[in-house]
Amino acid sequence: MKNEVKHSSTQEIAEALYVVNRHAKTAPDPRHLYTLKKKAIQQLITQKQAKKIGLHYSDHPKYSHQHSTLLVQVANYYFHIPPRKEDFQALKHLGNIDQSYRNPKPSLSLTRAKKVLYRYLNWEEDYSDKEPNYKKQTKSPYRNPHYAPWGQLVSWNQKDRRR
Repeated sequence: MKNEVKHSSTQEIAEALYVVNRHAKTAPDPRHLYTLKKKAIQQLITQKQAKKIGLHYSDHPKYSHQHSTLLVQVANYYFHIPPRKEDFQALKHLGNIDQSYRNPKPSLSLTRAKKVLYRYLNWEEDYSDKEPNYKKQTKSPYRNPHYAPWGQLVSWNQKDRRR
């Protein structure tokens, strides 16, 4: 059953894209999630399963300069991705983003959403984020050669010194 290839519907891919995009906005390192989103949308456009709608001004100017994002429709979901040069000549600029519109909320976990997109893109699953290491490794104060826990008297001659 694991070798059986199941093709996802455009609606399921759109829901997976929504979940990945939602998590990318709050992830400590969203690069992989945004790459996954962008590649999936580009493939959907190539296969004519997604439609370029137009350009919007970004809500988050880059380096204090206004820039545009490409609005793409996948099933009944809308997403923004970086535009290509040819998009500026071919598509209409729609102005500012309509803040009143919201995509429907799917009931899909991030793990399941990533599996749907990996399968669609024929990518190997990324197991590197199974155990995220968000905490930075900090040195314990007990490893400091000049620190002795309360109640322990250690002379300078007895302490380890780093060489």
